[in-house]
Amino acid sequence: MAGKKNVNEMSFLDHLEDLRWHLIRATLAVMIAAVVAFLAKGFIFDTLIFGPTKPSFFTYDILCKISNYLGLDDSFCFNEAAFEIQSRTMAGQFSAHIWTAITAGFIIAFPYILYELWRFISPGMHPSERKNSRGFIMISSVLFFLGVLFGYYIICPLSINFLGTYQVSSLVHNDFDLSSYISLIRSSVIACGIIFELPIIIYFLAKVGIITPDFLKKYRKFALVIVLIVSAVITPPDIASQVIVAIPVLILYEVSIVIAKFVTRKERSKSKAIKNVR
Repeated sequence: MAGKKNVNEMSFLDHLEDLRWHLIRATLAVMIAAVVAFLAKGFIFDTLIFGPTKPSFFTYDILCKISNYLGLDDSFCFNEAAFEIQSRTMAGQFSAHIWTAITAGFIIAFPYILYELWRFISPGMHPSERKNSRGFIMISSVLFFLGVLFGYYIICPLSINFLGTYQVSSLVHNDFDLSSYISLIRSSVIACGIIFELPIIIYFLAKVGIITPDFLKKYRKFALVIVLIVSAVITPPDIASQVIVAIPVLILYEVSIVIAKFVTRKERSKSKAIKNVR
């Protein structure tokens, strides 16, 4: 098989064939996890998807206590859902069930997707690089799941609390379509999961010399502005919500600078060692 050939002996078509099988295995993992999620309909929808619509949701209690402790108003408190969720198309609920299962399958199978990605790129790496990057799958998975949890427990409740109670007039009642509500949950969770991969992305960009710590420091102010803009887009338009979202992203940015410094220093040491040998 192509996967068993020496990497240096593989043609472009061999690499494509190898990639195809990695993608097939990753897709199968997602589909298997999606089937499990599809069968667990009650837990997925009643507990997870519609959890943030309930006043008893964990985040509302914490945010309400913090808000009261700081002497703020009760905007972070959620007493009851001032809206209804409806399905307005014949296949609306079935379609939502299918796509939610696939999304859950992707999240559950994410470590295996990374594993297949690692199996594809690792043969072309130097043995020392493979050794130093051994924790890639675990660290990337942890960051992704932290992002998913942040999106679910922070972004979703803030957005639902604000958008669900917002009215331009008392004559307008909020009745949200099921697909619109699930889209909010899905985009918040997946987007945060990807954003939390920032340190890993910076690691590889620094590895190939595209990003340097000086570059990240130079444009730190611009990054702060971009983070605040993104926070303003995905959260309610109040300062407290934007700060809650911006803080972890800014921490990740600072961590990325430290990672870039480490990688750059290591690459320079390696280059000097090679020159000395020559």
